Amino acid sequence: MTEIKENRMGTEPIPSLLLKTAVPLMLSLLANNLYNMVDSIFISRVSEDALTALSMASPVQQLMAALGCGIAVGLNAAVSRALGEKNREKVKKTASAAVFLGICSWLMIILLCVISVRKYFYWQTEGNQAIAEYGISYLRICMLFSIGQMMQWVFDRLIIASGKTMLFLATLGTAAGVNLILDPILIFGHLGFAPMGTAGAAIATVIGQCCGAALGVVLNLRYNKEILISFTLRQDKRMLLDILRVGIPTSIMQGLVSLMGIAMNTILYGFSSTAVAVYGICARIQNLAGIPVHGIDNGLIPIVAYNYGAKKRKRVDESIRLAFLYAMILTGIVTILLEAFPVPVLDLFDATETMRAIGVAAIRALAPCWLVSVFGFVISTTFQALGNGSYSMYVTIARQVLLPVAFAFLLSGTGNLNMVWFSFLAAEILTMPLIFYLFRRTKETVLNRI
Repeated sequence: MTEIKENRMGTEPIPSLLLKTAVPLMLSLLANNLYNMVDSIFISRVSEDALTALSMASPVQQLMAALGCGIAVGLNAAVSRALGEKNREKVKKTASAAVFLGICSWLMIILLCVISVRKYFYWQTEGNQAIAEYGISYLRICMLFSIGQMMQWVFDRLIIASGKTMLFLATLGTAAGVNLILDPILIFGHLGFAPMGTAGAAIATVIGQCCGAALGVVLNLRYNKEILISFTLRQDKRMLLDILRVGIPTSIMQGLVSLMGIAMNTILYGFSSTAVAVYGICARIQNLAGIPVHGIDNGLIPIVAYNYGAKKRKRVDESIRLAFLYAMILTGIVTILLEAFPVPVLDLFDATETMRAIGVAAIRALAPCWLVSVFGFVISTTFQALGNGSYSMYVTIARQVLLPVAFAFLLSGTGNLNMVWFSFLAAEILTMPLIFYLFRRTKETVLNRI
């Protein structure tokens, strides 16, 4: 067995290591989510129907991302453990397996696109042709050319697993920058291009993703010497299973979250198409509000996985504790800002008076939910890092799928749209006993054995 030297994941003080790992991830997530938000801001200038179409496309994009996210999370945990074990050959085979799975995911997305995109939009819009055509032209391009997204997931996580998060910032920043530059050119028609509307937004997105993926390959080959990149069609089944053991539950739970988005759009469309547009705006805002906790979560995975592999229990415990503290402080600041200034946020999307009235109530109801969700996110991430993706799946299904949809359905029966927004907060609170129980079991069966 070829050994590799001790990684900084196992030696650097946890307070500084977690921040050094998380902050670049936060910045990169900020760049990524800003260009998604800018897409919506630009599209809102096309029409409210176009903005509604993007809101309806969002759950399907989440379903696509679920495939890439599952591979990425499984890869991150598997590679970090292999690095902690100082097994270079295992690291190499795991990286190759992840590339193979990324290509397979892309092919599955193409098949899904061909079969279902048109049917999906005409079902969601109840035959509203204007909204449906906006959505079809956008989502079809995003799905057919999603190879960039899949490969960016893989090569970014290889960088994260070895602790070189500043390189990750470069890849995602490149993707975001390209998208931001191309968006107004292709959506509205500048520099000789014809106006393309939602199709232009989709083209800008996939070009940005392909640029980010290409840079990720280059940076891994040149600077990430701890992880040898190779590819073959003859994959090591053990490495595939190592990734899928964590990745499949992650993909399932993310996929179920996308189904929750479809269900919420269906419930809200019963009130008005404007309510769906507002939900899409809130989803974009939620992505921004969740950047602190997601950045810390993504930084936590390789630290916990590495030190679990290296059998350093104290470092695992300290990482989890500090992740809670940092995430609560940062998310609390964001929550206060959203409660205080909902109207300026909505006006970024060219909000009408009706949209503003619905949106202010929605943002103020959802902002506390994002703060409460910190607990569930951090613990779910800990389950993933320890290789127990099924527990993470149980928690996510409860707090982000079953309970929100159930409460939304029940509260929609009141005929009061403002009540529906509180379904997310109720779901977070009622899931906490399950989280406590599963975390206690994890300590007894996994952590206490280190």
